[in-house]
Amino acid sequence: MVMERQETKGAAAFNLAESGLGDRPDLDDDGREKRTGTLVTASAHIITAVIGSGVLSLAWAISQLGWVIGPAVLVAFSVITWFCSSLLADCYRSPDAVHGKRNYTYGQAVRANLGVAKYRLCSVAQYVNLVGVTVGYTITTAISMGAIKRSNCFHRNGHDAACLASDTTNMIIFAAIQIILSQLPNFHKIWWLSIVAAVMSLLYSTIGLGLSIAKIAGGAHAKTTLTGVTVGVDVSSSEKIWRTFQSLGDIAFAYSYSNVLIEIQMYMSQAKVRRFSPTWTWMNVLSLACLVVSLLAAAGSIQGLIKSVAHYKPFSVQN
Repeated sequence: MVMERQETKGAAAFNLAESGLGDRPDLDDDGREKRTGTLVTASAHIITAVIGSGVLSLAWAISQLGWVIGPAVLVAFSVITWFCSSLLADCYRSPDAVHGKRNYTYGQAVRANLGVAKYRLCSVAQYVNLVGVTVGYTITTAISMGAIKRSNCFHRNGHDAACLASDTTNMIIFAAIQIILSQLPNFHKIWWLSIVAAVMSLLYSTIGLGLSIAKIAGGAHAKTTLTGVTVGVDVSSSEKIWRTFQSLGDIAFAYSYSNVLIEIQMYMSQAKVRRFSPTWTWMNVLSLACLVVSLLAAAGSIQGLIKSVAHYKPFSVQN
């Protein structure tokens, strides 16, 4: 219902623009509040989306895949991200890519090009994805907060000290902060938030680089291979497969800019791409490849989750 009201509001704004009120200096050409974004703020948004916390797992992913497949997968996903981003401009307006009505949300683009039924299906998928991402970030944040607390404890009392931290308490703290922030009106208009987020995103990469330099400077040179961890030495054959799946998922997650792009299907419908044409074939192959990677990543994640949960005890301190 909320999304439908937003859709209705968007349509009303567009009709307002058509009536001539869109010429007001404080309104955009579709009757909405005039956008004031700049190159700096747009760049901050893109950096924040591209360089997310997923980059912290790239080192582990490359170590699993090796120096041949690892960089190849990185390049492949970067090309896919670049290609998909080029489709965004053509799906921003509907039905015409230049003069059509603006689609301010993912759901609006789906509804305008694929119809109400697929819009509702997309909404369900969006909410499921949102819940999954929220759960993932909550758990990851709690574990990270606990790791920082234990690290400080070890530095103060030595590595033989019994340094414990409650992940459950950290989850509650993080969730409470999120609930409070979600109540702030016009949260999306806090311009400096994007700058802060961009700085934090760059810090992710800086942390990873700093830890790598510290590892090398410490004289402990880890063994690297062209094919990643060695079966029979580092891991079993089955564990190698599961880790490969997880690595593909980690690399795909690191290119999180795809979360703010209109997908390939929203484009083929608007552009009326002819079935079985070279463009239609290429885009469907790309969609299928992304689906396969998603399924493999999901399988690896589920296996890792089951393995981790087997040793996890909720509402208890972790050492």
